[in-house]
Amino acid sequence: MKLISYNLRKHRAARELATLVEKHAVDVLCLQECDTTDIPSTISGLRLADSTQRNRLGLAVYYRENTYRAVEVRSMALKKSLHDRVLKPAEERMLGVRLHDIDHGRELIVASFHAAPLTALNSLRRHQIKTALTELGGLGEGLPIIMVGDYNYPVFKENLGQKVREQGYELTLSDTRTYTRYRFFRGHYDFATSVGFEIDKVTTLPQGLSDHLPILVTAHPAKKAGRGEGTDAEVDVA
Repeated sequence: MKLISYNLRKHRAARELATLVEKHAVDVLCLQECDTTDIPSTISGLRLADSTQRNRLGLAVYYRENTYRAVEVRSMALKKSLHDRVLKPAEERMLGVRLHDIDHGRELIVASFHAAPLTALNSLRRHQIKTALTELGGLGEGLPIIMVGDYNYPVFKENLGQKVREQGYELTLSDTRTYTRYRFFRGHYDFATSVGFEIDKVTTLPQGLSDHLPILVTAHPAKKAGRGEGTDAEVDVA
């Protein structure tokens, strides 16, 4: 599986999606900050599984329709930060899709995730991540899960990695930083969290119109998929 995660920065980078999908032969596309009223039903062979509905700038997941079939979709509103309560930029911060792999006759779960902004505490974002992963586990007992997106977690990632491992998952960072807008907030913001997957590599792609750089995740289901297995890899720290 090749999966791209991309925060479009208020939909500004939407025009780049078809080129990215075609150039990298993407199987799954997970978006954040996309205008859910202005996204197509298909992008270069990928079918829209669903998008969030309660916020205009939200999440979307696309999948290659000749490879997968969408079985179930679940979105979720997570614990709110003060920023969320006052400005209400996002209601739903996780969108998960259970996919059936047509050729291999197996199922897996992919999700797009967008954590609370930097004005919130890391403890709140850890709570959001934990809640999102628990909810995804309810989409299918023991299925491989991969959640990608904008985690808004530039520092103390080793602590986040430990918390994620305690939940039975693995946190994987990209090979280079994924955010460049502000001088003092550059770093790794976009991650992959997984269980039951072997992550071959996570590559930061060249920057486009967004302040986030897209990440390309190459992965395959582990031989023995399930929570608590294959989760002892070291967490890379920026």
